[in-house]
Amino acid sequence: MLRTPALIAIAVGALVMTATPAVATAKPPSGVVDALQRDLGITKEQALARLANEARGNAAAPGLGKRLGDRYAGTWYEGAESALVVASVDPADTAEITRAGARARVVSRSLAQLTEVKEGLDRTAPPASVHSWAVSPRDNAVVVLASDERAARSWVAASGMDAAAVTYEGSAERPRLFYDIRGGDAYYTSDGYRCSVGFAARRGTQLGFTTAGHCGATGITTTGYNRVSQGTFQISSFPGNDYAWVATNADWTAPGVVNGYSAGILPVRGSAVTQPQGSICRSGSTTQWHCGTVQALNSTVNYPEGTVSGLTRTNVCAEGGDSGGSFISGDQAQGMTSGGSGNCSAGGTTYFQPIGELLSVGGLTLVTAGGTEPPPTGCQGYEETYGGSLTSNQSVYQPNGSYYQATVSGTHAACLDGPAGVDFDVYLQKWNGSTWTVVARGDSPNPDETISYSGTAGYYRYHVHAYSGSGSYTLGVNRP
Repeated sequence: MLRTPALIAIAVGALVMTATPAVATAKPPSGVVDALQRDLGITKEQALARLANEARGNAAAPGLGKRLGDRYAGTWYEGAESALVVASVDPADTAEITRAGARARVVSRSLAQLTEVKEGLDRTAPPASVHSWAVSPRDNAVVVLASDERAARSWVAASGMDAAAVTYEGSAERPRLFYDIRGGDAYYTSDGYRCSVGFAARRGTQLGFTTAGHCGATGITTTGYNRVSQGTFQISSFPGNDYAWVATNADWTAPGVVNGYSAGILPVRGSAVTQPQGSICRSGSTTQWHCGTVQALNSTVNYPEGTVSGLTRTNVCAEGGDSGGSFISGDQAQGMTSGGSGNCSAGGTTYFQPIGELLSVGGLTLVTAGGTEPPPTGCQGYEETYGGSLTSNQSVYQPNGSYYQATVSGTHAACLDGPAGVDFDVYLQKWNGSTWTVVARGDSPNPDETISYSGTAGYYRYHVHAYSGSGSYTLGVNRP
């Protein structure tokens, strides 16, 4: 184990809006269009029109202020399809703005006047109840967000700026800094140990990170590398296994990366298992970034504190405080540092707990660079749905590691949906009184399978097996 201290462990007619052909004609990624539909509540056609209008407007915006000069009062978009609006303090500009393809607004204050007010506020120390302030061309004002409007008004008065140019909005929560969960960074436990972050992972909507089980029992709390309150151990297994998952609070975000220290910030894009003699690297808060090769999978290690099985042996060095830190091969998450021998001066042997077992047992989803690794979305319309993650040659039984009873004869149906590029299989087994026998199977060389079986009353279970490849799966089930 590699914890410290006890174990070694560890964002004008001339006003012609133009854009380059690349901007005007580039097809937007489907993921962007889908997200706009979902998050803005608009149609696909509106999303496409919105993106096209914004591309043209963004290309034209820098020149608009220059053309209108001191009369210019800002630009913004309106409506589901982002119609460009241009404001001016001079009604005589309306015809030219309209000819340029934008909507015209006549307002009382120029952008330069509003900017002067905002800069005056910047120079005045705000009370804690004032959370933020910014120029809003749409409101033709500087908008102040505050939980105490009276205090905010006093602050504006003290600045000497034009109070008539300021509006106020209630703000219930003061902005705070967010901190990134990065593999290899230090964290500290409430019982006095320092360990290292493995990988960001979610359970449902709850964000957290993986680490070593010997770093803390369930209920132990943590602070981050910066000593800011961080989270609580919700899953922990040691000995036997050496894995844990810490659920983090709302101050922490996850970009899906590992802190490679001298190697830079490294993306995590999956969890395909590297094979023996494959290259592998480790990040930890004591010795930082070191690399080597995999020497053996599925090792059992007899620590003084108890035996742990299913570990991977490597010739990568590690020292106290590195426990729980990231083992990664390329951009594929491998596991969390457990323990070993030697040090990073003389070299040594280090074992890690493969991440796949924890993802599966804990119902976790690895967070990858650019977002959360999406769970498979097939197998819709089934009465029950189960899911998890598997590494190559790993198996699980559903429902929930157990079986179910059918009290009547009828059809048992299942749909298995796995990630692209793997070969996942599903088998329906029935208890014959002495052993489980396979009564239906879906074992094609594909990630997705369906089976249907007409059976009598009895006890049944589904065996989900990763023949090759790793990743998340969904199993949809119908019972008689």
